[in-house]
Amino acid sequence: AICILITFHELGHYLVARLCNVKVLRFSLGIGKVLFSRRFGTDQTEWVISALPFGGYVKMLDLREKDEKTLTSSELKREFTRQSVWKRIAIVAAGPVANFLLAVILFSVSFMVGVPEPTAKLRQPVTSTVAHLAGIRGGELVTAVNGQPITLWSELRWELLHAALNKQAANLTLMAASSEDPGQQSYQIRLPLDQLSPDDLQTNFLNKLGLNLALSKAQLGAAEPDGPAARAGLEKGDTVIQIDGKNIPDSLALIEAVQAAPNKPLYFTIDRAGVRREFSVVPDSITVDGQLIGKLKVEVRSVPEMQTHQDSLFIAVEKAAQRTWNTSVIILKMLGKMMTGEASLKNVTGPLSIADYAGQTAKIGWISYINFLAFISISLGVMNLLPIPILDGGHLLYYALEVLTGRPVSARFWEIGQRAGIAVLVLLMMIAFFNDITRLLPS
Repeated sequence: AICILITFHELGHYLVARLCNVKVLRFSLGIGKVLFSRRFGTDQTEWVISALPFGGYVKMLDLREKDEKTLTSSELKREFTRQSVWKRIAIVAAGPVANFLLAVILFSVSFMVGVPEPTAKLRQPVTSTVAHLAGIRGGELVTAVNGQPITLWSELRWELLHAALNKQAANLTLMAASSEDPGQQSYQIRLPLDQLSPDDLQTNFLNKLGLNLALSKAQLGAAEPDGPAARAGLEKGDTVIQIDGKNIPDSLALIEAVQAAPNKPLYFTIDRAGVRREFSVVPDSITVDGQLIGKLKVEVRSVPEMQTHQDSLFIAVEKAAQRTWNTSVIILKMLGKMMTGEASLKNVTGPLSIADYAGQTAKIGWISYINFLAFISISLGVMNLLPIPILDGGHLLYYALEVLTGRPVSARFWEIGQRAGIAVLVLLMMIAFFNDITRLLPS
């Protein structure tokens, strides 16, 4: 994952440098000791694979590293520092821009291919949660957030995250659970988000609000012979409607009710082929993590309502560009909150977490993996644009000063900035590795 993103980043620098007729001496994937090296092209550019895959670089002909007397007149014309400030800005900015373009491409592929995703249908919230106080009772379908149309659960989470970071309330447009005429049953509720902290947004903040996926009805599958369900007379296809007079809206509610009653009689009201019937069931008792829970020994499907949404090429690209922009804004806002102390530095992650999440998303499927790559590519682009000397953003800051003052920054100022930038980068890497290790260690 890291190598793919670094390769695109450095290719951005390389291609624009070539377009600007700057001589490229080396293209390195990775840093540190050179493991593999080959020279190609009229300039005999050295293409290198280095030992540590945590970075990369494009080395151009640069008088700060070469003696002017050793260069020919044609080489001096192609030397980096002698290019116009606008060419230097284009070359430096090309790396982060390549990361953003890669994200747009990856998101576009994801939107065009489409994968089955849960719809934005809500489960009955826990009493006293924000969702319950706002009037959500379960079964409602969210069709828009603050006027932005949505159809999928991931879109609901995204829009609420955006609203929370902007410190806005969310106006949800809902379709009633019993709606037969969507045009007449659509209505709005206001969902306050002010109780969410920046750290909450890094976790399952929807659950804290009381927003959870609506799951399938509590329909039974095959039962184990001589298990509690089979002994009581329950059959495959039965749908549990009530337990002890309490409504059971979905499969998770059934599981929770049974687990809370080991060796206790429960009175089931079930629907069997349209006919209501009553059964007395006594769940078996098993021990899980030192706690007794009840078990029926019967299959129960617990899945949300799914939908596959695919976009045309132009719509996919438009949505991908919008997602890339919004993600960049969110990352910058989170960085700002970390700098002001509103968010914890524990949110800084490094290569170990990237590797862990890359593995997890790859197991889910290739679409999940490319979405993850797109997000990390955006993060890499944003981080490189930060005005920290040694990063691309630091160089762009120098060139911006040159545009304003009409002369380049002094070599002394450049050197001090580079040292300060290295110190900041090392500190960030130490924080990132520390967070990675503590996150991956068993609690």
